[in-house]
Amino acid sequence: MTGAEAPPAAGIPESLRDLDEPTPDLPPGLVAAALRELFEETGILLSVPAVNAEELQEPRRELLAGERSFADILKGLEVRLDASHLVYAGRWVTPPFAPLRFDNRFFLLHWPVDAPAQPAVHEGEIERGAWVDPREAWEAWRRGDVLAAPPILHILEVTSQDGPLRGLDRLRDPGETNLGPLRRVEMRPGVLMFPLLTHTIPPAATTNTYLLGTRETVLVDPGSTSDRENERLEAALSAARERLGRRVTAIWLTHHHPDHVGGVERLRASLGVPVLAHPLTAERLSTRGIRVDGELRDGQRVTLAGEGEEPFPVLVLHTPGHARGHVCFLEETQRSLLAGDMVAGIGWIVVDPPEGDMDDYLGSLEKLAALRPHTLFPGHGPVVKNAEARLREYIAHRLWREERIAEAWTEGLRSPESMLPRVYDDAPQEAWPLAQRQILAHLARLRKQGRIG
Repeated sequence: MTGAEAPPAAGIPESLRDLDEPTPDLPPGLVAAALRELFEETGILLSVPAVNAEELQEPRRELLAGERSFADILKGLEVRLDASHLVYAGRWVTPPFAPLRFDNRFFLLHWPVDAPAQPAVHEGEIERGAWVDPREAWEAWRRGDVLAAPPILHILEVTSQDGPLRGLDRLRDPGETNLGPLRRVEMRPGVLMFPLLTHTIPPAATTNTYLLGTRETVLVDPGSTSDRENERLEAALSAARERLGRRVTAIWLTHHHPDHVGGVERLRASLGVPVLAHPLTAERLSTRGIRVDGELRDGQRVTLAGEGEEPFPVLVLHTPGHARGHVCFLEETQRSLLAGDMVAGIGWIVVDPPEGDMDDYLGSLEKLAALRPHTLFPGHGPVVKNAEARLREYIAHRLWREERIAEAWTEGLRSPESMLPRVYDDAPQEAWPLAQRQILAHLARLRKQGRIG
């Protein structure tokens, strides 16, 4: 995952399948791939016989530059791979909600700090690398200093508590991290993400429901209408309360769209908590029989009780554009931004007039970027680490598209239908009906600016 802390990792190319000894429990080539990646990212080559560090510098450069294959390097060094020091430490499969799934195996390697060869970061292969005590890394995550995916958090937690060998059984059982039937996905402390199946716009198939807070918590956007999905969510919330001490005190909504509110009435009843939203969202939901019990307004600060004496402050931000009553939530200590449908981790954001307003949308993106959030938690898709940069990218992309629309107008094209091949030639035609609505939104903004008649 881009921007996250992780050990060396790689896929299994066909060329490595004959390099390691057959292992009944592991796919062919997997161990060789692990050892190749270890060599690429750290410079450590586990081989028989061993090779001194000086002799490995040029082969490593050649491998990273794509000038020689790993098999050719091993042949040239007259060595074979030695996996005897690797200890199998578990298997993790990415949950179905992710746009790209991985079937990962993890290994432990004990490497003495006084060994002649020591890991060295190669510029361009990874951003940085260091020896880190698991307890220090775990505490760094708890402080919000680093972003890490669930497998890495589990490894850090177990090794910091039990050590790598005593904790081996726990490492090999990823199920320990689950909250009931759902995976514990907590990239940042106090932001639990539960992707649930909803009737949303493809390619997204899920909406992210969040549990925000470390003791006193709020449930954000329970959007699924599925009984099965809501049963799973209720079981996960019960497990979060029992295991983590996280108690739901309210339901907060980012906006009124069905894929963000589908489970509201069921969850209100099962949890016995009030529902809060922006007044404009409350007005829209009232016509569909969904009651809103309290208001969320721009600039409102809510301080949730956190772990120990630590408060958990959340800033409410009114961000119209996608919807008139859209709000986002900024956790102010670690700058985690729950962005609703302002930004998508998968797919794209639709600004659909008259409810959607491109001028408002761009202004809301600027407002969020100016707050310099650290990590962005979207309504759909995976977490985004460089939140401010992603918001700036969205602004730049929309303005670039707008210039294409303005140019098409200058060329004599007037209707959104006629502009589609000119303006959205980079989009698949099945997306053109939604793209047409974006053109309408941009044309309204251009008229407001006086750039077109």
